[in-house]
Amino acid sequence: MSIQTEVDLLIRPFKRFGVNLGLERINKLLANLGNPHHQVPIIHVAGTNGKGSVCAYLSSVLTQAGYRVGRYTSPHLVDWTERIYLNEQPIKQTDLISVLKQITTAIKPHGESPTQFEVITAAAWLYFAQQKVDLAVMEVGLGGRLDATNVCRDPLVSIIVSISREHWQRLGSTLTAITTEKAGVLKPNCPAIIGQLPPEAVAVVQDKVRELNCPTVWVEPATEIKPNSPGATRLAKYQDLEYPLPLLGEVQLINSAIAIATIKQLQKRGWAISNTAVQQGMAKTQWLGRLQWTTWRNRQLLIDGAHNPAAAISLRQYIDTLQKPVIFILGILSTKDHQEIFQALLRSGDSLHLVPVPDHSTAKPTDLATLANQICPQLKECRTYGDLFQALATVWQQETDSLIVFCGSLYLIGYFFSKLNRY
Repeated sequence: MSIQTEVDLLIRPFKRFGVNLGLERINKLLANLGNPHHQVPIIHVAGTNGKGSVCAYLSSVLTQAGYRVGRYTSPHLVDWTERIYLNEQPIKQTDLISVLKQITTAIKPHGESPTQFEVITAAAWLYFAQQKVDLAVMEVGLGGRLDATNVCRDPLVSIIVSISREHWQRLGSTLTAITTEKAGVLKPNCPAIIGQLPPEAVAVVQDKVRELNCPTVWVEPATEIKPNSPGATRLAKYQDLEYPLPLLGEVQLINSAIAIATIKQLQKRGWAISNTAVQQGMAKTQWLGRLQWTTWRNRQLLIDGAHNPAAAISLRQYIDTLQKPVIFILGILSTKDHQEIFQALLRSGDSLHLVPVPDHSTAKPTDLATLANQICPQLKECRTYGDLFQALATVWQQETDSLIVFCGSLYLIGYFFSKLNRY
């Protein structure tokens, strides 16, 4: 049996318990493990989009500053080790197996079983405690108030990166309800870093930070500094600090500013983080699957997990700066807001190649094609396929100078990366 297979066998049985928000099961499980989460200082990162980028910036900077840093994010693209990082390196598969075995042993046989997300979250807490990290950057999985990461009583900093209408089936149908759930990560007297939010969301968060007496920073985007030469790394400036900005897209001006504002809060509390460490850490930041250029069969391909309307808007903003005709290869889950995603992405003259998302609740490509043609009847082409690689092969047969963009579900991007060497 391969090590990867053993990891899957340990985690897979919990998938049948689905998504079930609540803190009772995770608290019981962590108590059975000796409450490892009480040993781990954390930065808690909530929001709709941008959480992963902010976590990546923070982890990179704090590692560069010499701290022992854990990072927990979700979902993964290819394998489970991507979710749990120590000093910018994924957990070893043997170490993941070890903590998963400890967790399954701690689950009481006759009680309510934890969900898959709760199991992998408990694995992160346990691993970080065992590794004696100085702090961990913890990304919320879904919502905030009832998310399995929300068991820390006094985070170093709580962050809300952004809020838009996402996961409304579970978090509530209005922006006010969604914001109320995400604001559940805020804790009494703990610093809060807040990104740019819609007015409805601002009102909810203002009430919450006032109620909890949270020292709060409302972050404005950094200013981009135009490079002196073509192809040079972008630079940005937030308050008094200039820094490299390696991640693409205008949205990184606010995401990076949120990370810098968080670092400034830690500096005020005595954490030794030099401006040089900040600049070097920002320069080294990587975040796969989000506005990422890669090469497939000797041609460039832009990849982005634009799985909701806000992410689709950010993707289109970046595409428009490149000023080229666009060929989309796209697959989306059935639970997403297809109409708003298409309205954000599609323009007259674009080509669209629609594919399913394997092994997940996929939207049918034929249904998406009907909707896409209704929203943007001036598409140059709209075709459907039974598999991603059929679409890629078809597009690659075309002689074109167009920009090829592969986007949609992060699960689909993970499928691409997992099969890359076979095609």
